[in-house]
Amino acid sequence: MCGITGFTGKVPALPILLKGLESLEYRGYDSAGVTLVTEDALFTQKRKGRLADLESSMDVPSFMQTTGIGHTRWATHGVPSQLNSHPHTNEKETISIVHNGIIENYQSIKEKLIALGYVFQSDTDSEVIVHLLDHYYQGDMMEAIQKTVQQLNGSYAICVVTTDHPDEVYVAKDSSPMVIGHSENGSYCASDIPAILEYTKDVVILEDGQMAKLTPNGVAVFDFAGNALETKVTHIPYDMNAAQKGGYTTFMEKEIYEQPVAIKETMRGIIDHGQIHLPQLDAVDMQKIQYVHFVACGTAYHACLYAQALVQKWLGRIVTCVAASEFRYGNYPVNENTLCVFVTQSGETADTLAALKMSKEKGAQCIAVTNVLGSSISRYADQTLYTSAGPEIAVASTKAFTTQLVLLTLMVFDLAKKEGREIPDGDAILKDLQRMPEIVKEMLEKAPLMDQYAYFLDNQYDAYFIGRQMDYVGVVEGALKLKEISYVHADAYLAGELKHGSIALIEKDTVVVALATEPSVAAKTISNIEETVARGANVILITTQQQDAPGFKNVIRIPDIHPVLATIPVTVLLQLFAYYAAVHKGRDVDKPRNLAKSVTVE
Repeated sequence: MCGITGFTGKVPALPILLKGLESLEYRGYDSAGVTLVTEDALFTQKRKGRLADLESSMDVPSFMQTTGIGHTRWATHGVPSQLNSHPHTNEKETISIVHNGIIENYQSIKEKLIALGYVFQSDTDSEVIVHLLDHYYQGDMMEAIQKTVQQLNGSYAICVVTTDHPDEVYVAKDSSPMVIGHSENGSYCASDIPAILEYTKDVVILEDGQMAKLTPNGVAVFDFAGNALETKVTHIPYDMNAAQKGGYTTFMEKEIYEQPVAIKETMRGIIDHGQIHLPQLDAVDMQKIQYVHFVACGTAYHACLYAQALVQKWLGRIVTCVAASEFRYGNYPVNENTLCVFVTQSGETADTLAALKMSKEKGAQCIAVTNVLGSSISRYADQTLYTSAGPEIAVASTKAFTTQLVLLTLMVFDLAKKEGREIPDGDAILKDLQRMPEIVKEMLEKAPLMDQYAYFLDNQYDAYFIGRQMDYVGVVEGALKLKEISYVHADAYLAGELKHGSIALIEKDTVVVALATEPSVAAKTISNIEETVARGANVILITTQQQDAPGFKNVIRIPDIHPVLATIPVTVLLQLFAYYAAVHKGRDVDKPRNLAKSVTVE
């Protein structure tokens, strides 16, 4: 996710671009840049770091150009740096572009362009776009864009300016957002509504396969074949703060609903024709690996519990899952025959970084799983796998967690395949993974039901989550979500362990959330749950389509999916449950008390 803006009109462009980028900085904040246009030259300024670093480097009132484009970046290709920042320009500095999205086939395009004599200045996938435009441009930029987009696979929203047409901005999009609008001062474009809401509340939301030309006098929309299209104007009734949240009440709610896209983006380019492509793992010699350790904190630790279960099923290694804060002090076997996997959303978690450094010193092979390109953990690890969740603003992790589950599944699956192991139902698992965005959408449609169930907690101070085997991952994460945003005390238990003491806590109206999606133990879990019902518990049961659940009043059934993947849709339901419980209690959902997004102290 990145933020992009564009303007052409009758007033200076720079203040509008910067104001728009400020409203989009939640979409990316590792670098920022602008290009301003005249018929004589492009002026491009960009800086690594926050938008304020860019703004402080410019004497804003002195720039009178009335056309320009801007970008605030969340790195996906190429670490955060001055050269990798957008905008990107051609060698003659007559064309400049900004890009939001991922070009999957950028490497093959880059090789062809290099063979044609083009020189690349960055490590980004985006730079191929400006060189393709340069290659095809013969005086008609719309035609050059049409030819360029035919070469691109992946997702993109692009803004283009050129010195040949200094009062025009061109845009095109496929699978990444783009909105355009017009006011008496000029025409605007952006990757999200907040960037232009101050100037106009009437916007055109471009569809995939559409492009547009913006001039000071208006906007015109075309398909990729160049045919003019009728525009549908949408009036935006809400304010700037609501617009940043996409119409959602909180960032957490927005991020819960972004999960289908985040999961799809994380898998993009990894699964192809039933095969997994993770070349980062080619360097891992599984033949010499005796021990596997998954190390993380908080929600990421729960993702590691999930990965631990997969290794036990598919790799047959001695495997542990250890909280990073304990790993250095637990005398775990770490040597050249050890594979250590460190999972952290931010890539800056202090305990996880310290555990990684210790493991490196002892000769272990170290893999990082993170959401932030260029983060500290990605620099220290031998290899890094990236989720594509985009920035997560709410403190409680949602889309970062589910994308970790997806990527860890692919990682363990690929390691097993590389070792020549046959994974039971392997083809079915990959097919269900590819269906996961749609399955998650189906879970999100159950939001009203989870809202209703959340009322069970209105007069309760405690809740209990129970499950067995891989369902235990779902219950520990569900309990954590409820605790951290609603402040309801919540415990997670292995369902079979209830009778060994914990069942003493169950009394009339106690809320119990039970998971029974593991076929091998579902019936036994149901029996454990019945013990809580007998003591007056108010039970919410989440199970499969096939599982018998007689006598249970509140039952949610997840879609048919391979059991090893059931944790993902279950997690989405429990996120919604925790979210609505917090809302009902009037909590600050995005900023729960005493918590920080990234824990950078030990």
